[in-house]
Amino acid sequence: MSAYPHAVATTTAATAASTAATDSEAGDPCCAVPLPVLGRDVTVPLVTGGEVTYAALDYAASAPALQRVWDDVAAYAPYYGSVHRGAGYLSQLSTDLFESSRVTVAEFLDCRPGDQVVFTRSTTDSLNLLAATLPAGCEVFVFETEHHASLLPWQDARVTYLNAPRTPAQAVETLERALADRDPYGPALVCVTGASNVTGELWPVRELAAAAHAHGARIVLDAAQLAPHHPVSVRELDVDWVAFSGHKLYAPFGSGVLAGRADWLQEAEPYLAGGGASKKVARRSDGGVDVEWHTTAARHEAGSPNVIGVYSIASACKALIEAGFDGLVAREQHLIATVREGLAEVPEVRVLSLFGDDAPRVGVISFVVEGWNSSHFAAALSAEYGIGVRDGLFCAHPLVRTLLGSDPQTQGECGAPEAAPGEKSLNAIRVSFGAGTPDEHVERFVRAVKELVRDGAQWKYRTEDGRCVPDRG
Repeated sequence: MSAYPHAVATTTAATAASTAATDSEAGDPCCAVPLPVLGRDVTVPLVTGGEVTYAALDYAASAPALQRVWDDVAAYAPYYGSVHRGAGYLSQLSTDLFESSRVTVAEFLDCRPGDQVVFTRSTTDSLNLLAATLPAGCEVFVFETEHHASLLPWQDARVTYLNAPRTPAQAVETLERALADRDPYGPALVCVTGASNVTGELWPVRELAAAAHAHGARIVLDAAQLAPHHPVSVRELDVDWVAFSGHKLYAPFGSGVLAGRADWLQEAEPYLAGGGASKKVARRSDGGVDVEWHTTAARHEAGSPNVIGVYSIASACKALIEAGFDGLVAREQHLIATVREGLAEVPEVRVLSLFGDDAPRVGVISFVVEGWNSSHFAAALSAEYGIGVRDGLFCAHPLVRTLLGSDPQTQGECGAPEAAPGEKSLNAIRVSFGAGTPDEHVERFVRAVKELVRDGAQWKYRTEDGRCVPDRG
């Protein structure tokens, strides 16, 4: 039972109304309303004059906060206090909130009995934490298609990087071949994404988990791009761990999650040494210090935790569950179809894909435009149409280079900020959206792409500090 029924336990009228509207209209995704998010009424200036409501289409980087999350955090803020060790009412209240949030996240992920939910700073932090707990001699298998957050943390282990598959079946076959060649008696871990942050394509997580377990390996799921769009069940997918970030789950308050099996986490040294992780500390007669560490999730949560960030994740989990993933997914598929059908009408546009046009996907689509440098195109979308997208290599450099080809194209007017020297034009454009995206935003995006390809930019642009910007000189 909550220690503060008057603080945050009551859902606001606006939240209840928005949830009811989504539920009542979920049968018709064309008519369903987006979930209320912060920034939906923000206007931005256009370089050509005037203002327009900002179209935030960069959800894959950071999704806006749900209004529900913001309201819940604002209701709790006056009651903020330290957790776990305070005797005061606000401290005990905050502890109750922190630990009940852990339960909410475990329910959201459909965790197994005995699984631990560890709160971190982000997906990157979660996977680096797991990397720090790997048993000695552990082999790690990871596809080159991963985001850098799941590609890079394993440098201290024996890592096998797997080539990009071109079908889901090929992904499973590639992993099975690699695992068949490993030491069958040593520990092993497979790391795989649930949905690509470049193409939006869904990966065959359940089949990859089955392959991993058949060969005595464990598997961790990077759900950063999956959890905001689809239900994630640790039980049904049969993964050993799952990691995701709050800032992609409509809770941008600097917190993340690593959830799953407890044994490796309990046996490893704490990720950070300090208060909260330690259960008992005593001086020895020889002048040293003996430490008894917690075996619970607190073992890897040293320091004062981000209570607001944790609570915002729990609030977002509740909001998505209450809204109903069936309706959210149906509406998002409608938006995906609008974008893909619109882009297909422009011959100069090439949408990037590993698994082909028919592959199931979330609202993340990357593409290039013939005759355009992608940074220039993205800058024009922002400056002339008030549309925010992303350009570059999306912290998934090996994958984007595979999809585009390794040979740089002719240098464009503006360079790509993330590209290596000599590859300044090897970049792409990414549009991404989700539960808070209005139909008008994706429709405006499609119109803008068609107009830019047909008529060109209305303004001149230049490169400044590695970014393409309007030339106001």
